[in-house]
Amino acid sequence: ITISDGKPVMLKNVMIGEVWLCSGQSNMEMPVKGFRNQPILGAEETILEGKNNNIRLFRVERTTALEPVKDVTAEWEASSPKGVRDFSAVGYGFAKILQQQLDVPVGIIQATWGGTPIQGWMSENNLKEFPESPLPAHRTVINKNHPEVLYNGMIHPLIGFAIKGVLWYQGETNRAEYALYERMMPSMVQHWRAQWGNEWAFYYVQLAPYKYPSYAVEAPYMREAQEKAGAQIPNSGMAVCMDAGDSLTIHPANKTAVSRRLAYLALGKTYGVEGISYENPSFKSMKLASDTVRIAFHNASNGLTSFGKELNGFEIAGDDQVFHPARAWITNDGVYTLCEQVKKPVAVRYAFRDYIITNLYNTDGLPVAPFRTDNWQPAGKK
Repeated sequence: ITISDGKPVMLKNVMIGEVWLCSGQSNMEMPVKGFRNQPILGAEETILEGKNNNIRLFRVERTTALEPVKDVTAEWEASSPKGVRDFSAVGYGFAKILQQQLDVPVGIIQATWGGTPIQGWMSENNLKEFPESPLPAHRTVINKNHPEVLYNGMIHPLIGFAIKGVLWYQGETNRAEYALYERMMPSMVQHWRAQWGNEWAFYYVQLAPYKYPSYAVEAPYMREAQEKAGAQIPNSGMAVCMDAGDSLTIHPANKTAVSRRLAYLALGKTYGVEGISYENPSFKSMKLASDTVRIAFHNASNGLTSFGKELNGFEIAGDDQVFHPARAWITNDGVYTLCEQVKKPVAVRYAFRDYIITNLYNTDGLPVAPFRTDNWQPAGKK
């Protein structure tokens, strides 16, 4: 590309294609090489096959700032084994699928920091909408957990750069304030889009299964809050990964499933690729037939499957609000579930626990999202 104001300047090695921003905390930050003693499945092959001049990587360095920063020092680099090794596994996997399917150059920007709350990724003006999460009065010393400092240092410098959409994987740090998160995530997206002046796509990942400490009960409510938050965000979609967790680590190794499901959303919703299924099945309705509950689902037009395994994850409660494991089976119109201990069912829950690896999918292989039919508060909450 030649630019001239009387004196020509030639820019070389310029690509024209699609650009996406991936952001969030550690599960988005987790590189293809993995964390210490925490690997990524298929890392060796992914790194080995990482050379691709039509994929460009841009990694924003971890930066905190009290005031909005205008620029970053990182540079674009062509995809190579060395660059891929240290890049977001989710972000790179997404970019690789998009580049193959669209056959155009794809750029992926990584702005991530593990263990950070959503408040850090929100601007000061945005946070003023949430007085229950105030800004610190004295901020001469800051760290990654402080409100707005990641937005100022890592998101604000990117404003105005033409992106097609944002990939977001964050929420573990905010589990205990899931009700607030349900309001914060849509607000953050709205403010980011306003700064860009563009309603780009927003695709995010629901928390994967993990066995949290026994006293922690927030994870299923957080997943519910994430789904409800997404319903408030235009041009958005949620990737469900209830089949890709790990009881021993909050950083599950199967990041390929995450990348693929985000790519399905982008290809189907943003790029209009026909013939692919991209929205996970979700609860539609329940009907009682004596002691059996019949459940219907959205996004399962060709039916459901467990790929030959016995269904798990269903629980039923009566008026006493005590849930018991339930037997479940697939039918032509959804799933039927039954529990001998509950003669008069009132409520059903599916995968509504911090850790459970589910096996109920639509026939395209997308897992059913966790759900509950009740609105009962967890023990100790009001």
